[in-house]
This record gives sequence, structure tokens and C-alpha cells, in this order.
Amino acid sequence: MKTDLIIIGAGPGGYETALEAAKVGKSVTLFNGGSLGGTCLNEGCIPTKCLCNDSDMIARFKEGEKYGIEDFTFAIDYNKILERKKNVTDTLRGGIDMMLKQAKVNVVNAMASFKDSRTVIADGEEYEADNIIIATGSVSKSLPIPGHDLECVMDSTRILNLEYIPASLTIIGGGVIGMEFASIFSNLGSKVTVIEFMKQILPPFDSDIAKRLKQTLSKKGVKIITGAAAKEIRQNEFYEIEVTYESKGKEEKVVSSDLLMAVGRTPRVEGLNLEAAGVEYSPKGISVDDNMRTNVANIYAIGDVNARMMLAHVASFQGMRALNAIDNENDSIRFDIIPSAVFTTPECGMVGLTEEQCKEKKIETIIGQSFFRANGKALAMGETDGLCKLIFQKDDDKLIGAHIMGVEAADLAQQCADLMNRNVTCREMTQIIFGHPTVSEILLNAARAAK
Repeated sequence: MKTDLIIIGAGPGGYETALEAAKVGKSVTLFNGGSLGGTCLNEGCIPTKCLCNDSDMIARFKEGEKYGIEDFTFAIDYNKILERKKNVTDTLRGGIDMMLKQAKVNVVNAMASFKDSRTVIADGEEYEADNIIIATGSVSKSLPIPGHDLECVMDSTRILNLEYIPASLTIIGGGVIGMEFASIFSNLGSKVTVIEFMKQILPPFDSDIAKRLKQTLSKKGVKIITGAAAKEIRQNEFYEIEVTYESKGKEEKVVSSDLLMAVGRTPRVEGLNLEAAGVEYSPKGISVDDNMRTNVANIYAIGDVNARMMLAHVASFQGMRALNAIDNENDSIRFDIIPSAVFTTPECGMVGLTEEQCKEKKIETIIGQSFFRANGKALAMGETDGLCKLIFQKDDDKLIGAHIMGVEAADLAQQCADLMNRNVTCREMTQIIFGHPTVSEILLNAARAAK
């Protein structure tokens, strides 16, 4: 069978690119080797956000007296939380299936492997196309330490489907995945310990935001150990999990009922038979240029599998870039301006350069800060914990970085991304009318405070 375009992988990058290609009249074959929506919908972004929302609601219930609710008691039915999560993912997956059918995308429910640079094989059938896009995503990584392969060691997929709330939970890894689950299960009542190798949690985030989040979560009872290297995992005679780690030259041990390994993700290239197509790759992913083209002219790789930036929305826009390259069209997509967030309680959002990156690049900056405790809407919501930090380039006054911890931080980071895409300056930002009372006034106050 021959179509204009083959896409291997049906995550956000794969299925959204398939829909865009079909919209402009291309015939598309999409290989779905797992579940429609990929990791993001089935094992990542969406189910995790369901748990974040529910656990955040429970955390607010625990503070009922603060909002005038007296003698309020409640019980947590974790099965209903899991059922809601499943219903949300099922609904979204059904929507994707319908859109693909309406667009007449040929969906093959099998993973494909290359026969040559224009042909792939799936379930014994051959499929051919002039252009092929690889969008196979990523899989969870594990630290190669003794005990990493024990049955009791969970990855993010397994913990999402856990049927109980752990009495205690150790998390190896203080990145986005680790910190979201730390916040979720702490809110649900687990005693949580996080072991992070780097000197700060959320290594990609600005250090001021990471420090503030660590302080906030620590006050809520999450024990966070930074600058610590996990050395061994073992299960004792009581079926408790013991993690030995080294911190400041000393070996320490933490004991818990459950364990999550959250040390990042690695590109999914196994089984693709890339050698048959001549595609260059390494353990770090498939190499691509700025048009997402591999070393083979008609083969592209988008999303986690190229490891440029492992975010669902990045995969989707890389797919648009690849389609534009196939059609010899230019676009104005700015891959240097990518908002990202971590949905802890409170959440964090960022876009652009951190202060540390600016120093490394020798970029002179002007920095403005504002605090959520001075924002009327945040006070009214009872969400006073938070910081907004805006970074402007000194020579031209342009906004080049935004780093926020607090309620609605992810949306505020997106608002800053919008402004950065229009090259807004600090002066111009202070002349934009912000609605009152809104949390977004945090941005205006930070711009006014820049110096």
C-alpha cells in the first residue's frame, strides 16, 4: 500500500501531524503501536493532571476551616479518583479516533519497522510513502544501580495505575515527573521522600523558583534531599523498600512502603530497524536538523524520539515544521520560546532563559520580581504563596525569560510566551492594560519592578 506520508507513532506529535497533513489533502498512514494519544494521553500529561487536580482539591478540603467550613469531615475513595482519570483519558482517546476517521487517516494498529528508506513493515504487510515521519516518543529510564530491576520499583506508568495510596513513598528523581507525584501523594496523605542527584530540584527551572518550591513542599511534609546519589535498592524481610543513598560523603538510608523511579525518559528507537533505512541515531535519540529532517532526506523525526525537548506540545509543532519542510514552506514557529510547567501544589511555569543561562551566555539583564501575597486575586483565592520573576535583556529591554511559582503559573507562563513571540519590551509591557483583579497582574507588577 502506498500513501503520501507515513507516520510511525500516534502520540500528540504523530496524530496531530497526521490530521494537519490530511487537512491539506495528503493521504496518510499512521502506525499506532500502543494506544492513540501516546504517552501524554495514556501514561503522562493527562492522567497525571487528573491526579494533580483531585489531590489539590483534597488538600484544600483539609484547610476547610480557613474558608469558614466548620466540623467538615470527608473520606477519600481512591477507586473513584482512578475511575475519573480513566474516563477522562477514554473520552479524549475516543475523540482522537473520531477525528482521524473523519480525516480519512489510515490508522494501522501495529508498530512499524523499516525495510528501506521508503518502505516499512507492520504485521507482515508492507507500506510505502515518499516521506516518513518517526514519532515514537520515549520510555522511562532507570538508574543502573543494584536493585533497580526489583518488582517493587515502579515507573511513572505503574504508579499511575496503583490501586492504593502508599503509606510512604520514596521517589528517586526530583525532576518534573518526580515532583508532580511527590505533590500528588503528599496531598493524598503519603509520607513522601524525594532523592535528587542535582543540587536543586527541577534542574531546568530557574534556581529561585526551584528553591521556593522546595521550601513550600518541605513545609507541607515532603522530605527533599538534594545533592544525593541513590546507590542501592533492596527489600527487607518486612517487604519494606530500603534505598541507600550518598549525601555529603555519608551513606544514608530511607525506608518506605513504595518506590518510584523518576529519572527521566529515553527515546524509543528499539524495533524500528533504523539501520535498514540508513537513519543515524544514538542512545540520545535520532539526529535531526532544524526542519526535523534526519540524515536521510525523506525521513523526519519529531518529539521525544529526537530528544530536542521532551514535551507534547513541542512534538506537535515539530510535526508542523516537518510538514512545512516537506512542502518547501516557511513558518514562524519559535522553538527558542517554549513554555513548560510542573503541576505541583503550587504549580510552576517557565518560558525562555533562566538567570543562570543568561550569566553563562554573558547576557546583561534587568530583573523584575513580584509576589503573590501582594496580588488581590491570589489573596482572595487563599493562594498567597508564590513568586514571579521576569528577565529582560538590558541592551534592548526585551522580555527573554519568565519564571513563576504560584496559582495559575502555567497559564501566566503561556501569557509571557505570547509576549515574547511579539518581542515585547519591559516598557511596552508596563503600558498593556491588565484586568483587575486578576492573577495576571503579577506580571505587570514584576515588569514595573524591573531594575
